[in-house]
Amino acid sequence: MTTFIDTHAHLDGEEFAQDRDQVVERARQAGVSHVLLPAIDLKSAQGVVATCERYPGYCHPMIGLHPEEVRSDWREQLRQLRPMLHASSAPLPGRERVVAIGEVGLDYYWSREYEHEQLEALEEQVQWSVATRLPLMIHCRKAQNELVALLRHYERELPGGVFHCFTGNATEAGQLLRFEHFVLGVGGVLTFKKSTLPQTLAEAVPLSRIVLETDAPYMAPVPCRGQRNEPAYVAHVLQRLAETYGVEPDEVAATTTATVARVFPLLGLGSQV
Repeated sequence: MTTFIDTHAHLDGEEFAQDRDQVVERARQAGVSHVLLPAIDLKSAQGVVATCERYPGYCHPMIGLHPEEVRSDWREQLRQLRPMLHASSAPLPGRERVVAIGEVGLDYYWSREYEHEQLEALEEQVQWSVATRLPLMIHCRKAQNELVALLRHYERELPGGVFHCFTGNATEAGQLLRFEHFVLGVGGVLTFKKSTLPQTLAEAVPLSRIVLETDAPYMAPVPCRGQRNEPAYVAHVLQRLAETYGVEPDEVAATTTATVARVFPLLGLGSQV
């Protein structure tokens, strides 16, 4: 059976409270071998860890403060989140190893009210990445110039990561891919009828610089658009990616899994790829 990985799904969310076990089982049946869960704040980090403990070896936690959750209390949230990263090096019995710092980044789509706080919070978490060697799961909307400028200060020190939910053009892809240890997360937008993403990826992005994601429960791919997204649907993204690059789905699965193994070494996938 062809297997592949969903690198970004909010399985801890209330949207899955009634049928989480069934959602995980459908993902397994679809070929999803691992799911990575990002935290967005302190409360969700606790939910992410609990969800990953429920599905050990299958769901893997990422810990961070999402830019849209940056408020006046951001320093206190980071102070309490930081110790949770220690599980990455010495996990407690029954605890899943933290595999990345995320979901972090910048988001100026709705408001710039906390613009400077977002920058400060992101920089602190980038410094965590440098210190712990944990990769970053980066969210960015309407802030790529600011993001790139900040990351360039740490370019030689960063271990790598994912630019989550990439939907940009070839120029924007080039800006991000200059960070050689980073890759682009590609999800349901790739399958949308009016999306220009297939052309952008084919022209400007090597397949080896892409990982699959759903961002479940959001952004469900065609033919499930409008429904609650879930990890099993990443198979539709894989299929569209195969069409985009003119290769077999098995090649996309193997290549993206190898990329996940490279970017997230604590998953321990080296022997599986």
